[in-house]
Amino acid sequence: MPPLFGHQAGIANFENMADWFIKHGVTTLTFFIFSTENWNRSDEEVNFLMDLFYTELSKNLKHALEHNLRYRVVGSRDRLPKKLAKLCDELEEKSAENTGGTVVFALNYGGQDEIVRAVNAAIDNGKPVDKESFETFMDTGDLLPVDLMVRTSNECRISNFLLWKLAYAELLFVPEHWPDLVRDEKLWQHVLDEYAKRNRRFGGGKKKDYSGKNKGK
Repeated sequence: MPPLFGHQAGIANFENMADWFIKHGVTTLTFFIFSTENWNRSDEEVNFLMDLFYTELSKNLKHALEHNLRYRVVGSRDRLPKKLAKLCDELEEKSAENTGGTVVFALNYGGQDEIVRAVNAAIDNGKPVDKESFETFMDTGDLLPVDLMVRTSNECRISNFLLWKLAYAELLFVPEHWPDLVRDEKLWQHVLDEYAKRNRRFGGGKKKDYSGKNKGK
């Protein structure tokens, strides 16, 4: 089937998936829906996606208010259709005080682009920065570091996604295509189970045993 059908299928069960993960303890979910490089696709596909995003974000606004969810849209809005950019602003503003969980859309987003724009903003500010203050200039500055990134379709790359926030993320590459993953609760549970197996050290050594079992050895 044409790629446009895949886009429709990929968004069909999105809100149920987001609700499920939040219910199971995930506080922030970020979805890469359109990259800065995706403008290189055909005009037909790009125009279809912009219309699809507008339709779906309108639904997301209602969903946010009904489920106490905070929505964020990261990425440059300069090239977006004006009505879509305005809707992104509205979605963020009206859900800003919600506390039930955060859903993030990376729209016209590129990790390198975000960092370059943040560097220029810091230069314009005229003061030296450290890691914490630099993040205030980033689209994702108010978001938590990524714990787990899931990449579908047996593609083993991160494709310019959240480069700063991925610094110590766990990576999971799965064979399923996104339209399959978004509608299969067993796969969602697999993602959580796989993450639970990971030993996260953040650059440190092997986790210490504080149980006392090795005392004297």
